[in-house]
Amino acid sequence: MKTLTIVLTDGPYISEYAEIACKLAESALKQCHVNIFLYLDAVHIPKKGQNPSFFTNTGELFAGLAEKGAVIRACARCAASRGYTAEEETENGSNCRDYTPGIKISSLYELSEMLSKSDRVISL
Repeated sequence: MKTLTIVLTDGPYISEYAEIACKLAESALKQCHVNIFLYLDAVHIPKKGQNPSFFTNTGELFAGLAEKGAVIRACARCAASRGYTAEEETENGSNCRDYTPGIKISSLYELSEMLSKSDRVISL
């Protein structure tokens, strides 16, 4: 089965990239494996408790993608510098108490592995 990797760098509500990535991933999951790597300010996307008034809650969208099988990882260095810490895996499939279920903090080494095994890569 083919693999698509999406790399996001913008935080939620700065642009529509997070929502675009969700739509692409949702469609791609029907026919291939999907990896999403959150880099730079994109590590804010899966933060629990966001309540945007005029925007779609991207954290919930990403949790739904993880539930459907997408592998979603956030850069450890980017996350740590923004106040998110990796811990032992919690009961919801995450390793960060501040993140929605199924999304883990990981290293750039995992991004490298994702990229090397991907048939297509999209950077937003």
